[in-house]
Amino acid sequence: MALRERDVVELVRSLAARFPRSAGLLVGIGDDAAIADSEGRTVVVTTDLLLDGIDFVLAECGFWAAGRKAMAKNLSDVAAMGCEPWLAFTSTALPPGTTGEEAHALFDALTSTAAAHGCTVAGGDTKRSSGPLVVNVTVIGRARARPPLVRSGARVGDVVCVTGEFGGSILGHHLSFEPRVWAGLRLNEVHGAHAAIDVSDGLEIDLVRLADASGVGVFVELNAIPIRAAADVLAQRDGVRALEHALHDGEDYELIVALPEHVVADAVRDPELGTPLTVIGRFTREREWIGWDGCIGRTLGARGFEHEFGSEP
Repeated sequence: MALRERDVVELVRSLAARFPRSAGLLVGIGDDAAIADSEGRTVVVTTDLLLDGIDFVLAECGFWAAGRKAMAKNLSDVAAMGCEPWLAFTSTALPPGTTGEEAHALFDALTSTAAAHGCTVAGGDTKRSSGPLVVNVTVIGRARARPPLVRSGARVGDVVCVTGEFGGSILGHHLSFEPRVWAGLRLNEVHGAHAAIDVSDGLEIDLVRLADASGVGVFVELNAIPIRAAADVLAQRDGVRALEHALHDGEDYELIVALPEHVVADAVRDPELGTPLTVIGRFTREREWIGWDGCIGRTLGARGFEHEFGSEP
């Protein structure tokens, strides 16, 4: 069996667990970001590495789009924690033949995307790559009025809400998405969200991850899921239902949020979110993950994107 991303995460988790936990670390491996207490101020830290040929195709999108995605992907993790981005650090390995104009485009995208969300690039490292472009970004965020959101906070009876739309991200959304930083902050601080996760690997798999981490079940009205027009375009090309694309394509970078029932109406009507908020289900006591598609029920599971390291890309 091929080595999977979840196997590597569990390996690192088990190796790290052999040693004493650092003072101040509140949440470690397994959430959208780590959470730590720094002299009374709660901070969150996330990092992601992006690679040409896996996360983008440099020859098609160019250096600016690659840099924008690298920063926006990390900002989306901070958004899922309901925190404000603060500082960013970038490490890059530039491929042979990179021109000054290309380097300018890459770092302009990294710094301007961070700045657009109140974040400052504060350092990093650059090397020459013997192969493809590699961009790693680390973002530090800060909690404000309320503690950070975590995946394990959903409660029985909470309503499942999602920002934006889903599916067909490969047709351009995976490069142009807007990280839901302000929506995450507002859902946490104003509407008292209990939990959140950003959808990077697929709506279905990330929803199940949130429910599993919270020890609850989930019931989803599949017909309520907002579907991006690009999913319909893909459906016409490959014959796969647009709903399946919405559930499994991934790289939507929207938020799944667990909200107390009594705040949902106000949250859905909140014009300050900057994005539509849609109710798609409810968290349940029974440890089942059920999707209801009209009159047919189906079990939700771990269908979505996951890196496999023993197979060809």
